[in-house]
Amino acid sequence: MSTATGAPTAPPPPSGPSAPPAAPAPGSAPGRRFVARAAAATAVLTAAGSFFGLVRDQTIAHLFGAGSETDAFLVSWTIPEFASTILIEDAMALVLVPAFSLALSRRAAVRGTGKECPGALPENPAGPADPVRALLAATLPRLLLALVCAAAAVALLAPLLVGALAPGLADPGLAVDCTRLTAATVLGFGTAGYFSAALRAHRSFAPPAAIYCAYNIAVIAVVLGLHTRWGVRAAAFGVAAGSLAMVLVQLPAFWRRLPLRIVRTVRARRGVRAVRARRTAALVGWGVVAPVAVFALSRQSQVLVERFLASELPPGAISHLNYAQKIAQLPMTFSLLLCTVTFPLVARAMADGRTERARRRVERDLVLAATVVLLGAAYVIAYAPQIVQLLFERGAFGAADTAATASVMRVYATGLLGHCLAGALVRPFFATARPTWYPAAAMAVGLLLTVAAGALAAPRWGVHGIAAANAAGITTTALLLLCGLRTRVLPVRVRAVAAGLGRLALAAAAATAAGLAAAPLLPSPLPTALAGTLAVPAAFTAAALAVRAPEVPQLLTAVTRRFRHVR
Repeated sequence: MSTATGAPTAPPPPSGPSAPPAAPAPGSAPGRRFVARAAAATAVLTAAGSFFGLVRDQTIAHLFGAGSETDAFLVSWTIPEFASTILIEDAMALVLVPAFSLALSRRAAVRGTGKECPGALPENPAGPADPVRALLAATLPRLLLALVCAAAAVALLAPLLVGALAPGLADPGLAVDCTRLTAATVLGFGTAGYFSAALRAHRSFAPPAAIYCAYNIAVIAVVLGLHTRWGVRAAAFGVAAGSLAMVLVQLPAFWRRLPLRIVRTVRARRGVRAVRARRTAALVGWGVVAPVAVFALSRQSQVLVERFLASELPPGAISHLNYAQKIAQLPMTFSLLLCTVTFPLVARAMADGRTERARRRVERDLVLAATVVLLGAAYVIAYAPQIVQLLFERGAFGAADTAATASVMRVYATGLLGHCLAGALVRPFFATARPTWYPAAAMAVGLLLTVAAGALAAPRWGVHGIAAANAAGITTTALLLLCGLRTRVLPVRVRAVAAGLGRLALAAAAATAAGLAAAPLLPSPLPTALAGTLAVPAAFTAAALAVRAPEVPQLLTAVTRRFRHVR
């Protein structure tokens, strides 16, 4: 994956036990190999996590079906979903990856020149402190205290939260019990998110990618072990146990790269503490955190809007929305893998002042992510009934639930490109030393559209209207982010990117039509779904070549070259 050539080389990496692993410049051949290896490891572990996530959902669907009991649990699951998005995937990563990247850049400048760089934090009169260690010492203890308080507040206010989230719920008492159990995820997810951001900034991607494997395995084990005694409350307790597993799976790697004992070493007299506080505020102060937090809260509020509106619909509506969304968003998850790996590289390039390198990296990531998500969306729309039947139709989850979930999933899939682009485009906005409020404003516009359209559509079209409102809102946000990126952060070529995305969308439409035509040809769901994994990519590739969509010829060339090399 090539980027700008001829850019100035990065400062020499520091040496010693506390130094991050050497990562070549992303524009070089070794840099491309590093990105490819990191993306491959992340993809494998994410695929495993998604597999166990499906097993988790299958287990819950098999044991509890899609009715009032699962509706109550899913309302309580809103807290973990909210916490996961904010504390792991969005706000925590968008704040801390750039902060640690900037601290690493300052560390490299200090050790490379032998002089104190601007922003270096003095620890003692003998020399400058390590900016990375100072950042850790200034943020982690305070974060843990805040997370403990937030988790306690969620448990205490559970009845009010359930009443606000789903006022029409059939069994609010069960939802309150489950919410109090899932409140512990605020602490677990927050700690796991901090570890993930710090490790990714240090070019360590495997432990953060493994967290969802650990989480889902823990949930499955607890549900299977306790469901006969606790009912659906076992699922809520399993979610809490899974958040602890997320922390434990990353703790060894975090300890090796950022040993916790350094918190005791960054202590000095009162005047030095004041200097450290001022310098650290520049990295993770309120001016940095607030725009990211508002954006993340607004984005995750789409789930709150959906469940609030669906709580007034017949029992099972929330469950159908949840299962449809979980499956439909799998292509988006995989499409953003590359952006997850390259985000620290973009943040580091911008911290080092290499804007052109960051621009090329972002443009290429956008097109590659769109290629993956549109191919996945075409498959989901064409084979939705077969996918749902294979994954969930057993036990208490019947044929009617399959039909309802599949129809909602097709509507959700129309917004997958918007979800993917919003997730990819927001990263360069927050990779700067001082994030702007523009992404939060763009997300607010999309959220308002979701609320208005959902309120109007839900009484007439039910869950399908809610899903369509979600797609319209997030697509609007993505368009605003794409238009605003060029003028506010990076000089991306908006017309070229938009033209490439349009050609890919045409290829996806052709692949969807081919899949819909081929789906009825086979009688049973398994061979039909398997045949679709060949038919849809083949139609997508042919259509993409016909309309000269970007990246597809290069991807085919790379695959062909690798195949010849293996032979």
